[in-house]
Amino acid sequence: MSELRYDGRVAVVTGAGHGLGRQHALELAARGAKVVVNDLGGDRSGTGASAGPAQEVVDEIKKNGGEAVANPDNVATPEGAQAIVKTALDAFGKVDIVVNNAGILRDRSFKNMSVEEFDSVIAVHLRGSFLVSSAAWPHLREQGYGRIVNTSSPAGLFGNFGQANYSTAKMGLVGFTKTLAQEGAKYNIKANAIAPVAWTRMTEDLLPADFADKLGVEQVTPLVAYLVHDSNEDSGQVYTVGGGRIAKIFVAEGPGYGQKETLSVEDVRDNWAAIGAAEPLTVFGNVGEQMGPLIQQLTS
Repeated sequence: MSELRYDGRVAVVTGAGHGLGRQHALELAARGAKVVVNDLGGDRSGTGASAGPAQEVVDEIKKNGGEAVANPDNVATPEGAQAIVKTALDAFGKVDIVVNNAGILRDRSFKNMSVEEFDSVIAVHLRGSFLVSSAAWPHLREQGYGRIVNTSSPAGLFGNFGQANYSTAKMGLVGFTKTLAQEGAKYNIKANAIAPVAWTRMTEDLLPADFADKLGVEQVTPLVAYLVHDSNEDSGQVYTVGGGRIAKIFVAEGPGYGQKETLSVEDVRDNWAAIGAAEPLTVFGNVGEQMGPLIQQLTS
């Protein structure tokens, strides 16, 4: 079985000073990629800044014979995102892979959540992924190649108490990923998202302590590494991953109910079971496909 390699590829990994991002950077570098290790160096709430965490990962990569440079810029600002990509261009001449992993937590029950707590989480997770991808996008298009992985979460896909800000950002990344996949298709740019479950400083208060060893970051990185490899042809997909298990997440639609006459409130009530039916499910590839059943009803 041949080893998957990334020789000649240049990867940008955000939030790579700790946890998942660090593991992604180490793995890609060990397999031949040249890596930009980005990390603002703050705590998990986004407070503070230090070039130390990113540089420590770079030092480890170099010690192991790999090539990497550190970048301490902020993904949540246009200037920071541009500087991250410029670091790749200045050091290695191009960018091929973007792994949007940077994130912070400002958990609070919805009734107590401030506007600042909501906005700051959206800024790093969702806006940051947009800004870094946007900075890299012209270069990926021009060279006719790119791989992007965005980091969603089960909290975004299914909701989680006390994480209205985080869940909103993470579900937003699903739509963002699917749109990038469609717009990048003609340029050989593949975009996918992961919804990881891993023991990190971001999740240590959320996961049972006795799962720490079973939910290591090394159980997530293989999926990320495969998704950014040349041989991966999937795009616009979302995968949950953790603890040795990987599964595709589907956005699907049930058969629904429709009628020729204008719906009344009573029609909705009387056909509620059909409206809520879960079988058979249909997975659509784009908005046009999703509108198909409605158009068929309107024209039949």
